[in-house]
Amino acid sequence: MPQIEIDAVRALLSSKPRPVGWPARRERLDEVGAVWPVADDVELIAVDVNGMPGEYSVVPGSDPSRVLMFFHGGGYCSGSIQSHRRLVTEAGRAARMRTLAVAYRLAPEHQFPAAYEDALSAWRFLRNQGIGAADIGIGGDSAGAGLTLGLIGRLRDGHEELPACAWLISPWTDLTMSGATLASKAAVDPLIHKEYLNELADAYLPAGMDRKDPRISPLYADLSNFPPMLIQVGSNETLLDDATRLSAQAGAADVAVTLEIWPNMIHAWPLWNAHLEDGRRALASAGSFIRLHF
Repeated sequence: MPQIEIDAVRALLSSKPRPVGWPARRERLDEVGAVWPVADDVELIAVDVNGMPGEYSVVPGSDPSRVLMFFHGGGYCSGSIQSHRRLVTEAGRAARMRTLAVAYRLAPEHQFPAAYEDALSAWRFLRNQGIGAADIGIGGDSAGAGLTLGLIGRLRDGHEELPACAWLISPWTDLTMSGATLASKAAVDPLIHKEYLNELADAYLPAGMDRKDPRISPLYADLSNFPPMLIQVGSNETLLDDATRLSAQAGAADVAVTLEIWPNMIHAWPLWNAHLEDGRRALASAGSFIRLHF
């Protein structure tokens, strides 16, 4: 059954060629991400997050005093609250707390450091609501995982209180694109390839910027004193090495890190949890991890 389900997701993703141009690409990601709507019992509340669009989600039994803040993926150039709504709301259910999804500014219209600054602004927004750092978990997939790590590094360097934990799905941690699996997994990854990543990085980064800058490539960051982190990645991802090398770096820095490699899964597979059992299982595992650290 799992293979049949992931094959159906692959068919959805390959049903149309990758669109040309950023507006069309954004529309396509919204389309494939939102193909299954949120559950009927989810309450969605729009909120202004220091000038950014944001959205809380609440389900019956969720603790309103605790928040899972989530930064969506999309290579810093696409993705939205809409594309990731099913993922974020079900993560909140699994973690038994409300969520805050944040629509940070996208490249190429807004290059680095726009998204990096927006991540800090979103953190400040929650803290100014009177929510303690220890009552906030931060999550993200792909580029959103990079923003999560960049934000935590910034808070740590500023000697500020840190979130309770970090949840990273299919993290993009190395914008130099040096991971061996970019080549070895290229034939089985339906979404992410080295040429595409270079195109995204070129759109996101100002000309001449060092791609090993730890603010954009957390693989090269000092991870000491980071909170516990859960890294979830699929075995059929070109970004598999970005996840495994990050976990090794975190472990070497004495960070409590849990690495889950999911057989046959593809990039950001929990997005399709509505019809993918391994997506639901991954969210259940993440929910347990998050609750454990509150």
